Amino acid sequence: MEKSEILAQGWSLRELVFKRRAAIVVGAIGLLAGVAALGTVSESPEPPVARATVVESLALPIADATSAAVQAYAHEERFERGDTFATLLTRLGVDGADAVQLVKQHGKAKPFRALRPGMTVQAQTTDYGALLALRFIAGRDTVLGFAREGDGFRVIDEPAKVARQVVLKSGEIRSSLFAAADDVGMPDSITMQIADIFSGDIDFHRDLRKGDRFAVAYEAFHHNGRLLKSGRVLAAEFISGKKTLRAVWFDDAEEGRGGYYAPDGKNLRKAFLRSPLEFSRVTSGFAMRFHPILQQWRAHNGVDYGALAGTRVRATADGVVDFAGVQGGYGKVVILRHHGGITTAYAHLSGFAADMRKGEHVAQGDTIGFVGATGWATGPHLHYEFRVNNQHRNPLTLAMPAAEPVPAERMSAFAAIARPLVAQLELLAEVRLAALE
Repeated sequence: MEKSEILAQGWSLRELVFKRRAAIVVGAIGLLAGVAALGTVSESPEPPVARATVVESLALPIADATSAAVQAYAHEERFERGDTFATLLTRLGVDGADAVQLVKQHGKAKPFRALRPGMTVQAQTTDYGALLALRFIAGRDTVLGFAREGDGFRVIDEPAKVARQVVLKSGEIRSSLFAAADDVGMPDSITMQIADIFSGDIDFHRDLRKGDRFAVAYEAFHHNGRLLKSGRVLAAEFISGKKTLRAVWFDDAEEGRGGYYAPDGKNLRKAFLRSPLEFSRVTSGFAMRFHPILQQWRAHNGVDYGALAGTRVRATADGVVDFAGVQGGYGKVVILRHHGGITTAYAHLSGFAADMRKGEHVAQGDTIGFVGATGWATGPHLHYEFRVNNQHRNPLTLAMPAAEPVPAERMSAFAAIARPLVAQLELLAEVRLAALE
């Protein structure tokens, strides 16, 4: 029977094979029966069967890397110092041809420029190494990479889809705030925020005591289960001796501003910060001292803070730049003018922040310069002065006025936010005390 006849009758290839096998089996049975019946008859010689070897090329289907049927495999590697993009792709199991094509097509694209040592890169490939997609987080919340599109690749540049989580942590001071934070796995950015929040009431250079405790609720943002960044402190508590300080973040949409307030609505932000440096040590206070350069006793009308060269110096209050330049023994100095006849001076700087010129407005906490050793200085430090109507005052002992509290008409909205956050801090404290018992 010819192939065309078979197809015309609608037989499938499987049916044809089955029918041929059945015919062979029936023929074999008949042959055995004949041999049994004619067992005494001598067999006549059979002519030899001609044999031939047939070789045919079978066209195998080539899998389409973009097909939904293709199995995708996930790989993850860190981009290490000394790596090239090619070596990274090799570790990710990407086929060499795709690697060459990707570099050729997008060698100057943003993902290539943004990749830095330490970044974790995720790739999807087929089982034979064809690249389907490659992604990594750049900066804080941007996903960069490449995705297969037809015979080439397109650039991925999109916001990361993040999940927000509120994290609760508590700790006890044994040596420093940073050491205590490290002990409980709290990131430095949150530690810095705690120090800034309570800086108007606690001098973290001098006032910390062993046994002081803190508790904090803060934001953490994750992408695909991986911590992407830590966000804002939502609520914090600091207990030093018999003094308990609490702070709650209130973002007042109607007023267009946000800040930290005590649970009763008082503003925790003082009109002036206690220190122009976030972390340092006082090396010389507001008193008479023997001047190391002039070699004579003189009144030291400011406070000296020891710090590494290049440490950022921040404005202790909102103000206007009155002077930024070089001035005698002060070296490079910034002088700010504030309300109420108050001025502050920041001397021996190594350099100034951008736009530090007379008349420029600065906000509390803005960086105005960097620690140095210019002028009459024997080493890197910051000399800070606080003057009222041109009279020097000791900023370490001066009572600093607080900023405005939560407006009366916004107290109900503030209380709705503050109550659950304070309850979380109290619960955290109870859990910690129970664990210590």
